[in-house]
Amino acid sequence: MSRQHLMTTAEVADYLRIKERKVYDLVASDRIPCTRVTGKLLFPKPLVDLWIASGTSGIDDGRRAVRPMIAAGSHDPLLDWALRRADAGIAMLFDGSLNGLRRFLDGDALFCGLHVPRFGGGDVEGPQESNTHLFSVGGQGGAAASQIVLIEWARRQQGLILPAGNPMQIGSLQDLARKGAVLRARQPEAGSRVLLEGLLAQAGLSVGSLKLDDMVAQSETEAATAVADGEADAAFGIAAAAKRFNLAFVPLAAERYDLAVDRRDYFEPPFQALLAVARGEAFRAQAEKLGGYDVSSCGRVVLNG
Repeated sequence: MSRQHLMTTAEVADYLRIKERKVYDLVASDRIPCTRVTGKLLFPKPLVDLWIASGTSGIDDGRRAVRPMIAAGSHDPLLDWALRRADAGIAMLFDGSLNGLRRFLDGDALFCGLHVPRFGGGDVEGPQESNTHLFSVGGQGGAAASQIVLIEWARRQQGLILPAGNPMQIGSLQDLARKGAVLRARQPEAGSRVLLEGLLAQAGLSVGSLKLDDMVAQSETEAATAVADGEADAAFGIAAAAKRFNLAFVPLAAERYDLAVDRRDYFEPPFQALLAVARGEAFRAQAEKLGGYDVSSCGRVVLNG
């Protein structure tokens, strides 16, 4: 999170139009998202905005922003299918995990789907460490958004999507770089792009080590389509996208894809309709059909702010 998104005590008091003493009271009672950096209180503006929109007590004017019926964030084929099946009037606007999180924190989406790995000591940590770090500053856990519920949707396999038969015999990121294969990349705000850059760093490579084409894929489907149509030699994405187009797939990492939703909206009919679909046999059958999914813990609460 950039420095301009972190407010001081004086700045947040001015932003909320309250006295600094009131800010300290809110911090003491754990009623406002904040973090301590070298002993200094800092307040992440996106989380403060979410706190206001959620009607958190402390500045109680009886108002609560009504979120639009939009599912934002990262594109996931199984979520796409489930939303259509639920028929709850939720529109889809999938343009990457980080863009979706921004929309959600700004109150511009009902929920967002995301898969952003946590990096520690140069390694990508396991799927159990994904996503929760997005709701704290500096990984310290001090800025947890008090009204956010994070729900596990699925575990997925991420890796290289390649032409059927893997004619270039690519089995790793090193092969991808060494053989000069043309890669269709995802947009910088995509969780897949964040993961790819982390895996490249582990391998002693960077995006600059790869031969990228001039286009970026905005979804899993677009990434796989580029390979299927011969526009690129490879793409980085999920196993389900490769299977849909009968393409080769080299798994490189496991990840957890979660849904972030306001606690109050979690209990409302639209989101509950989606979860009802996820509890059904048809959902599990669809996950099996798509391939590369583990939905055994779908619906598990990962974080309850």
